[in-house]
Amino acid sequence: MISNKQHTLKDSFSLQGKGLHSGLKINITFNPAPDNFGYKIKRIDLPEQPVIEALAENVNQTQRGTVIAKNGVQVGTIEHAMAALYGMQVDNCLIEVDAPEFPILDGSAKIYVEKIVQTGLVEQKEERDYYIIKNKIEVRDEESKSSVIVLPDEEFVVNSLIEFDSKILDNQFASLDKIEQFKDEIAASRTFVFVREIEPLLTSNLIKGGDLDNAIVIYEREINQERFDQLADKMNVDHKDATKLGYIMNIPLAYPNEPARHKLLDIIGDIALIGKPIKGRIIATCPGHKINNKLARLIRKDIKLNEKQAPVYDPNKPPVININKIKELLPHRFPFLLVDKIIEIGAKHIVGVKNVSVNEPFFPGHFPEEPVMPGVLLVESMAQIGGLLVLSQVDEPQRYSTYFLKMDGVKFRQKVVPGDTLIFRLEIISEVRRGIANMNGYAFVGEKLVCEAEFMAQIIKNK
Repeated sequence: MISNKQHTLKDSFSLQGKGLHSGLKINITFNPAPDNFGYKIKRIDLPEQPVIEALAENVNQTQRGTVIAKNGVQVGTIEHAMAALYGMQVDNCLIEVDAPEFPILDGSAKIYVEKIVQTGLVEQKEERDYYIIKNKIEVRDEESKSSVIVLPDEEFVVNSLIEFDSKILDNQFASLDKIEQFKDEIAASRTFVFVREIEPLLTSNLIKGGDLDNAIVIYEREINQERFDQLADKMNVDHKDATKLGYIMNIPLAYPNEPARHKLLDIIGDIALIGKPIKGRIIATCPGHKINNKLARLIRKDIKLNEKQAPVYDPNKPPVININKIKELLPHRFPFLLVDKIIEIGAKHIVGVKNVSVNEPFFPGHFPEEPVMPGVLLVESMAQIGGLLVLSQVDEPQRYSTYFLKMDGVKFRQKVVPGDTLIFRLEIISEVRRGIANMNGYAFVGEKLVCEAEFMAQIIKNK
């Protein structure tokens, strides 16, 4: 299992192929990118070489593929490559392409994945910032009868159900229980099309590069031989017997439910555009790029409104540092010890809990008729929890203390009152040098951010 640190490619790799809709010969290169870069696409065939962020709000078309655009420049058919990056847990990548779409290759994510495996990944310094699904999210499209429901889950899980009025392809189901299964279970699933859809797509100036090698082609409603041959000529493919219904592509199905698996692949490619990995279960019925993007935009909206998501707090789980250990590490005592337990700790972050009781000694004076926790004590709680993070990284931590040097950007967004449970997340934002640590601190009550601050602290050996 890959670590929770961000990852990028060890080196660049390139591929060539034709565009599904344009028919153009396309060159595409995937490059390593720095921490917190995300996915960005550069059109190197244009004079200014514009860069488009691969984010849900930049999607402007979803007909037979996902198209992103910015300032009049667009790139289409990106979903298979996005699924490959997300499925292989590549967090940061700059993609250079010399056409208005990505190459279709074999119609799946398989070739992208093979190149990622061949090139390898490198672990980066920053931790992954997961978007945690905490409540049910549901989007529907009454016109297409599509729906996507997202539920809380400890893993990234996808279930996809497709349904068509077809004797060859009616109902199918596919699932991904862990992201590590993507390479072997989902990546090789190809896009699919019904013969009855081909003429309208050609009329719409689409699938100029489609053939019997880069898609599953389903022939389930018989037409006369002359018309069948004419359609084959338009597609530049060999003639087939019009009396034989079924799958007519050159390469047989990779899985009995390959179409359902491909729809699942598309979901992953479109969800990759939220800009963060997800922990949650997606249940999709009759999905398509339109409703996938609708879900991704909804999540992106929440990310923008809540720049920092509250940590997950399960009171049933034992703390990683309990109050007795905290008292060994911190010199603070009643009435100034303002942290009850630590529930998560990493190399650069820590999550702590403070239960606010009506018996806190400051409430009688702040204020007698309307008890409110003083903002300065919220920041003090942050500082104590941040101190535990820094002290956890030194030998003999009980011999050191942490002191404030500076505070910046302190914001109080909501009152904290008796009965609230405060969840703090502290993050180191630069390397600790000479015992000095710079941190960002966030305090939450439930899902609401109540306080944030940036501060500098120093650890000093006790005399």
